[in-house]
Amino acid sequence: MNYLLDTDTCIYLMTDREPRRRANILAHLEALRSDEIAHLSSITVMELSYGAHKGRWSKANTELLEQFLLDFAIASFDEMAARIGGALRAALEKKGKPIGPLDTLIAAHALGLGAVLVTNNTREFSRAPGLKVQNWAAG
Repeated sequence: MNYLLDTDTCIYLMTDREPRRRANILAHLEALRSDEIAHLSSITVMELSYGAHKGRWSKANTELLEQFLLDFAIASFDEMAARIGGALRAALEKKGKPIGPLDTLIAAHALGLGAVLVTNNTREFSRAPGLKVQNWAAG
């Protein structure tokens, strides 16, 4: 099985603000079989890069991000994900239950990859039909 880590999951891994959540996520990563991969979406990389650059500690944060990214396969957002994203956004709007634009892209990317999305934001992402979601931060 393949996994796509959402931005919030990455932030827990990169910081010590919530050590219990970080430990839970690390335990899941360490338990992955050799044929399982934890990916990051290029959309998540953009969100993390934005966060690293906007603060007053941007140099240290961008260095931390660069080190963090070395541990993961980065999946590029592609045409299939874009098409899935368009259909997903339309379907959610039609139901009157849209999710944020970047979350729509990440959900579409996970669907396109056939990956389980790992996020603490299960409430938002559970609205995406067919998307498999797990919360590793919770345990």
